[in-house]
Formats: sequence, structure tokens, C-alpha cells
Amino acid sequence: MTKSMARNIFYGGSLFFIVIFVGLSIHSHNYIVTTSTDAAALTPSVAAGKHIWEKNSCVNCHSILGEGAYFAPELGNVMKRWAVLDDPAAATEMLKGWMQSMPTGIPGRRQMPKFDLTDEEYRNLADFLLWTNKIRTQNWPPNDAG
Repeated sequence: MTKSMARNIFYGGSLFFIVIFVGLSIHSHNYIVTTSTDAAALTPSVAAGKHIWEKNSCVNCHSILGEGAYFAPELGNVMKRWAVLDDPAAATEMLKGWMQSMPTGIPGRRQMPKFDLTDEEYRNLADFLLWTNKIRTQNWPPNDAG
């Protein structure tokens, strides 16, 4: 192999991979834009619900959109499972009823801690979970049970 052949391979290969990199970057940007969350629906209530989620360390037991612990159920699609996607008031009442009924005291069952949340905090947390349920997740979780 001559020097000019090696130089041509180097420059040709470099140009080829730069073109591939730019193409994949453009594809990735367009793909993320079309599958990301809807910023318009991000309300102060949703943000407050996210704060409650973080303050109470819900992620230490639950996963949301596949991130977190797998000790308790996935909550990214809980509102779909409860069939309350179109009714925020029903979602709040379902969440409040479920959380207030824990812990059950049944031996051998995983126990959820008792949280003393206000009605507004339940509403904010329900709004956050409703918002996460609307994120396009490319069919995650793979089944409705999370």
C-alpha cells in the first residue's frame, strides 16, 4: 500500500463516518421531537405532583416508565389500568382511596407506607401520573400490568 492510498483511505473513511454521524444526529433529533412529551400539558399541578413523587421517594419502590425499583408496581400506566384517563377527579379519588387503604397489615404482603397527603397533594400526584400515562413510550411497559 502506498502513502497516497493510505491517505485516500483515511480521508475517504473519515468523510464517510462524518456523513453517517450527521445523518444519524438529524434522524435522532427528528425522532426525539416526534416522540417526546407534550410540553403544553406540563401544568403547575403536574410539576407539583412530580415534586411529591420525589419528596416521598416513590421511586425507591415503584418504577415509572421503566426507571426505579421493581419492588412495587409500575406506575407509568396506572391510570390506564384503573380506566380513569379521561376523568381527573376519578383519578384523584382512586389514588387517594388506594393510598389510604395501605398498609393493609396482611402478613407476607408487600406493604406501602402510609403517607399523610392533603387533598391537593393527591390531586397533584394524580395529575402527574395522568401526565406520565400520556407520554408516548413505544409500548413500554410491555404489558398492561406493568
